[in-house]
Amino acid sequence: MAQDKELKQQQINIELGEKEAEGIYSNLAIITHSPAEFIIDFTRVVPGVPKAKVHARIITTPQHAKMLMKALEENISRYENKYGEIKVEGAPNQQFGFTSPNKGEKIN
Repeated sequence: MAQDKELKQQQINIELGEKEAEGIYSNLAIITHSPAEFIIDFTRVVPGVPKAKVHARIITTPQHAKMLMKALEENISRYENKYGEIKVEGAPNQQFGFTSPNKGEKIN
């Protein structure tokens, strides 16, 4: 019992390096998946430049991808409660770079 309480109270110290603290701007994420993992490539699209470079790639388990989605939903809800609704402009069916895991085609 005492060991269970000790595990619940354990804190994780997270180190943030100087380079990582600067962050990377991304306005497009391409998401692919297999049965074992989700891969999220963060890119930056610049007007007039036909090529986009991947600046960061995150590979995670399906379980962690779902936990990330829930954490984003919760944080977006908090943000909107404080600052108002986030408006998404553009085509109503515009996606944020989702791709099919098998065909590599854009999903609309």
